[in-house]
Amino acid sequence: MDFIPVNITFWHWWILAALLFLLDILILELGTFFLWLAIAAMGVGSTLYFFPTMRVEYQIFLFSVSSIAIVVFGRLLLHRYSAMSDHPTLNRRGSEFIDQTFTLTAPIVDGTGRVKAGDNSWLVEGVDCPIGTKIKVVGVNGTRLQVEPIP
Repeated sequence: MDFIPVNITFWHWWILAALLFLLDILILELGTFFLWLAIAAMGVGSTLYFFPTMRVEYQIFLFSVSSIAIVVFGRLLLHRYSAMSDHPTLNRRGSEFIDQTFTLTAPIVDGTGRVKAGDNSWLVEGVDCPIGTKIKVVGVNGTRLQVEPIP
């Protein structure tokens, strides 16, 4: 006697995989979690296509085990390759100027001044300096570059 009296075919698993793919696209906050579950459901559906007499209990067990394995493998894979980028300063505005030297275009008065860096004029934070002082960018604070004068 079957534990679950339902006849699940490979199409059911493939439809579940499609729904999980759709959830992954719609719910961006969870990253790629539903993607890995969709891959597991697709795998169970493919297995059931070749072994259509597999009992429902074994299908659910296979989905559970493969989901855990694929989620762990996917997280490790994403963690390993997420740090590699051809534009490491993308979306971190101003960080490309760290350790570069510039000349002040406006004096630093009361801790705030201005420098031309790249195509833009940037606000800078640092110790008070006169116009024309050579400075080095040591950090970024929001939209302001943190600078130190070069002796």
